[in-house]
Amino acid sequence: MSYNKIIKELSSIYDEKSMDTFVTIYFDGKDNKFLQRREKAIMAVLEGEERENFVKTMGDIKEFLREKIAENIAIFASHRHDYFKIINIPTKVKNALIVDSSPYIRPLAELTDSWGSSTLILLNSNHAKIFSVSYGEMEEKKRLSAHIMNKHKKGGCSQARFQRLRKESIHAFFVKVTEELQKFADENVIIAGPGQAKYEFKKILPKNLQEKIIGVVDVDIGDEHDLLEESLHIMIEKEDEKKSEMLHHLKKEILRDGLATHGIDATLQAVRNGQAEVLFVEKGYKLRGWICEHCQQVMQTTSDECPYCHGKISEVDVIEEIIEFAERTDAKIEFTSNVKNLGHVAALLRYK
Repeated sequence: MSYNKIIKELSSIYDEKSMDTFVTIYFDGKDNKFLQRREKAIMAVLEGEERENFVKTMGDIKEFLREKIAENIAIFASHRHDYFKIINIPTKVKNALIVDSSPYIRPLAELTDSWGSSTLILLNSNHAKIFSVSYGEMEEKKRLSAHIMNKHKKGGCSQARFQRLRKESIHAFFVKVTEELQKFADENVIIAGPGQAKYEFKKILPKNLQEKIIGVVDVDIGDEHDLLEESLHIMIEKEDEKKSEMLHHLKKEILRDGLATHGIDATLQAVRNGQAEVLFVEKGYKLRGWICEHCQQVMQTTSDECPYCHGKISEVDVIEEIIEFAERTDAKIEFTSNVKNLGHVAALLRYK
């Protein structure tokens, strides 16, 4: 399952009856004292059923950590809901232990925004490897090869016929590679390899694959390390370019009072209603607020009860709630430092 699908699943989970049900841990696997400090602090404020559930949930988590040495993981668990999910994260994480009515997804969402995904095709005239690149790691998906005549033997076919047969063999191999690439291709494709083969391969690709190509890399067929480094560089540049274009579009829509909104209240309303196509969130920004445990209304001011349904309210990070609503309604989420002056959050809209 991809990280985007995992985040989507996590965003749909919440407890309507209690605000202190799900335990989320982001853990580097080293600082056990951090977990002990946070567990002690949480135990000091929880009471009744919430405290009992936390103790049992932490018991499940500790049992897992005792049995398996794990570094850079995320754990989402609730003993009450019989829920326990482990996610391995291929980069260093900042330690966190959070108790809430739903899994805390923001760090995972930020990671997904920082690390794009792509498909790499490394090939020459008779060998090809297809890789998936995600979160800074490269995984081989398919390996193909073909027997291609490389030398013309005297006494056999003519030089011209030999070249024609060789060209036809290479073309047939490239067609086969294209068929496999269609099965694995992400929204971004990078073609790599030595010499001219990669350019000849690019020419025969169908339109749908041509449109996905974000780079062509000159690299030796066996140099996968350099390929990964160069590919990550291309991916980062492409993501920065796309983000810059979307921010420019956002500003244009705001200027003409078009399909855009900004500020906490307006953006919260838009993502809650499913209007947001792209949500922009200021990196690192948090905002104290409250949520109704019954109707899920989010508020920046507190009171004794929900002003909408008179249900019980609990403290939350408003930005986390906005992110969760965005995930539930299939909005794309972009983390940036360029929306501070727009009220820390903004959105391009599907409709008004």
